[in-house]
Amino acid sequence: MLTTIILSLVMMAGLFLLLYAWVALIQNPRFFSTAPKEVQAAVQPKPERFRGAHFFGWKLAIIAIVLMGGAVFFGCWDGIQNGFSFGQFFLRFLIMLLGLKAYDVLFFDFFLLCRSGFFPRYYPEVKEHLGPHLFGYNWKTHVLTGSLSIVGAAVLARICVSIASG
Repeated sequence: MLTTIILSLVMMAGLFLLLYAWVALIQNPRFFSTAPKEVQAAVQPKPERFRGAHFFGWKLAIIAIVLMGGAVFFGCWDGIQNGFSFGQFFLRFLIMLLGLKAYDVLFFDFFLLCRSGFFPRYYPEVKEHLGPHLFGYNWKTHVLTGSLSIVGAAVLARICVSIASG
């Protein structure tokens, strides 16, 4: 269980690095496609914050994706080494994926979007559009991705069991 929690934290760190790379370094308005419509409309293209910021941002994004994929890979490998059953794999990946979804809702949406100055620091033009009133604006997407997390956990568990059995 401790391994599963650590892997979940690694995935959360990866997701934060990905967000940071997109918002602070790459700064491409297309990465705001999941933001509220009024925020999307207010976002303006930005020049590089410093020479090489976009390049560094893309490298950081790739590292974040590899970090998250590595957590899933290690979760599978560790489970195979410990003789996990389908149910154990399913529970591990369910905790990891639903934990990531909870992190998205609570940290990204509730805190970063609605209560902190994270986004206005890099996009001052969105400050007037942000606030607590936005929390839950995309609840349908969260319900859908939460449901897909259950399916994803089952698929990953099946793949791991198939690998383990030969």
